Amino acid sequence: MIRYALSCIHDHGFEAWFASSADYDGQAARGLVECPFCGSPEVRKQIMAPAVSGTKKAAPAPDMAKQMQAMMMQAAREVREHVETNFDYVGDTFAREARDIHEGRSEKREIYGEATPAEVKKLKDDGVPCAPLPTLPPDPSKAN
Repeated sequence: MIRYALSCIHDHGFEAWFASSADYDGQAARGLVECPFCGSPEVRKQIMAPAVSGTKKAAPAPDMAKQMQAMMMQAAREVREHVETNFDYVGDTFAREARDIHEGRSEKREIYGEATPAEVKKLKDDGVPCAPLPTLPPDPSKAN
C-alpha cells in the first residue's frame, strides 16, 4: 500500500491509499481518482517526504496492508450500497434538485446523482451540502 498526498485543480488537499504507484497512475488515467470535496477528476500528486522506518520490525506486516485495503474497499461498497438503497436517484438533475431542496423549493429528502465538477463547485460555493459518492471498488473475488 502507498499513501499519496493529492490535490485537485481547486487546490483541495487530501490523501488516498493505493496498492502501488502503477495502481494510482492507472486509476488517475481512467478518471477514477476524484477530489472528495468538489468531485473534480483533475487530481495531481503533491510533493511528499518518504516514510522511512528505522528497522524492519517497524514496517507493517504484509497481511495487515491487505487487511486494511480490504476493509476500506468493503466500507466504500457499504456506503455506496446504503446510498443507492435509501436515497432517491435524480440522474443528471442532481445540482438543480440539491439546490431546490436546500432553498426549500422542493421537499427535503436524500438524493444522489451526477453533477459536473463546475456544478459541484457552484453548489459548495453557495453552501449547498454535497459530497461525491465513493466509486465502487473492484469485486474482491476478481482482484489480484
